[in-house]
Amino acid sequence: MDTTTAATQAGVATTTIRTWCRLGAVAAAKVAGRWVIEAASLARRIALGVRKTTKKAVVFTVETMTAIGGNRWTKSGHDRVYLNDWADLAGLEINHYNTGNISSAFYQGERISNSQAYKLLGCIDKVWFDAATGRLHCRYGYGDSRVASREELWGAVVAGVRAAIAAL
Repeated sequence: MDTTTAATQAGVATTTIRTWCRLGAVAAAKVAGRWVIEAASLARRIALGVRKTTKKAVVFTVETMTAIGGNRWTKSGHDRVYLNDWADLAGLEINHYNTGNISSAFYQGERISNSQAYKLLGCIDKVWFDAATGRLHCRYGYGDSRVASREELWGAVVAGVRAAIAAL
């Protein structure tokens, strides 16, 4: 089934379904740039959600950041975890041709132009977690998009990180 049907069945937003697919919370595969979700897997995930009554606390630690795909880096007294897949966490889905150019792009479930996808990728240069301060940081890039401002995109990244940690 597609993400819209799965979201209706689960009673959640389509962005939540896409996050579940990316994190492996439901069995799904991308076919022609769209998620195809296994119905039995979605039913199991819905059943888990019904049984779960307390919300899990989201804690930013080196362990949680590496568990969601971060790469730890230590040098010159710095201890950081870089999140190189920040675009996925923000809800930016990009498919590429074999040449490396963008063939299609979606942001928060809506189709966007390839040029706007490049501009969104240029809005944020790096995302990292600083182990010394316990905070998530970003370095803004030079790009600017009509789809979302840098601050909106950063908010989507933080929300995506929180959702990924909560799904662990």
